[in-house]
Amino acid sequence: MSPSIPRFHLAMPVDDLAAARRFYGEVLGLEQGRSADTWVDWNLHGHQFVTHLAPAGPKRVHNPVDGHDVPVPHFGLILTVPQFHALADRLRAAGTQFVIEPYVRFEGQAGEQWTMFLLDPAGNALEFKAFADDARVFAV
Repeated sequence: MSPSIPRFHLAMPVDDLAAARRFYGEVLGLEQGRSADTWVDWNLHGHQFVTHLAPAGPKRVHNPVDGHDVPVPHFGLILTVPQFHALADRLRAAGTQFVIEPYVRFEGQAGEQWTMFLLDPAGNALEFKAFADDARVFAV
């Protein structure tokens, strides 16, 4: 057996599984895995992401970062710059309303990155980003 590749497992609450299927499957283009009446597994670039039916909805808090109110909690992926722009184009074409429009954050600094924030249909905050230099993801 070959050594396993580290992957994360993340579960997020959603209040409507049909809306989650449309958003994660059709808008974001994720492959659906196993499912039941109360949850759906998704392949998030090789990571297991699960949407669980939980009608209460997420708690919303914001923290200021680089002049924007960043929603907390949030999750997302670090993409390549071309993947980031392709996803941003896909989201715009789907009529997505951004919490924070795609832009370059920390320009000219060690952590220079493209970033964007949006909400899924249940109000869960997602961030997608792409670093100018992947070797600088954890640079201080």
